[in-house]
Amino acid sequence: MVYKKPESVLVVLYDQHHKVLLLQRDDDPNFWQSVTGAMEEGEQPIDTAYREVYEETGINLKQLGLSITDCKTTNQYEIRQRWRHRYPPGTRFNTEHVFAVQIDSDLSIELTEHLAYHWVTKTEAIERLWSSTNREAVTMFVPSQA
Repeated sequence: MVYKKPESVLVVLYDQHHKVLLLQRDDDPNFWQSVTGAMEEGEQPIDTAYREVYEETGINLKQLGLSITDCKTTNQYEIRQRWRHRYPPGTRFNTEHVFAVQIDSDLSIELTEHLAYHWVTKTEAIERLWSSTNREAVTMFVPSQA
């Protein structure tokens, strides 16, 4: 088995109306999140962010000329017990690099790893997101409507 590296990215996608894209995990339907994913060996966090957005939504940001913003925030959190088997034995914590990008909510989204997606208000996103680091990222990096 190839273990995941305990270093990942969180990419918050929001639209021109300040709505946040939430994705429903297929292995836990109560778990709503932004785009996330583990870094691969030799990969820089920004490269992981672009790759994960494409893999999870089908949106090729580079092809569209859209730039991801590095929020210059790094979180460390305890990996859920049910997912620890994916990491090297004894690994309990993950380091997460936070990014954000504004996209047009009319772009077509092709889910590959999730059950559903919704565009929701910033307030609703904060209420529905499972992880505290994801809620904090939305709070800090998604602009509020004027």
